[in-house]
Amino acid sequence: MSNAAALPLLQPDVAPCCPPLAERPLTAEEAERAAKMFKALGDPVRLRLFSSVASHEGGEACVCDISDVGVSQPTVSHHLKKLKEAGLLSSERRGTWVYYRVEPAVLAAMGQLLTKAATA
Repeated sequence: MSNAAALPLLQPDVAPCCPPLAERPLTAEEAERAAKMFKALGDPVRLRLFSSVASHEGGEACVCDISDVGVSQPTVSHHLKKLKEAGLLSSERRGTWVYYRVEPAVLAAMGQLLTKAATA
């Protein structure tokens, strides 16, 4: 039961929306989707939370395991919500706790966007 509404760029098993930045200029739509992703990661607390989830054993983390980032619990929840809205995280409630995960396609899309285009 996932509560995330992922962007087309970040849905699992879907090719990333954008070519590598060095390959060609992005279209307006591609730039809009990529900008939402980077904007969400532009906050140090969000970047730490995203990193905590991405690097957690098993590829997912309980909110109880990742909330020690120097801000209050309501602020952690706010930042996790922003990461979900950007399509960077998905979540699942299990009893009292919410578990977050970064889909492999998210990391692949981010990596491909920032990778230099292959030369022939």
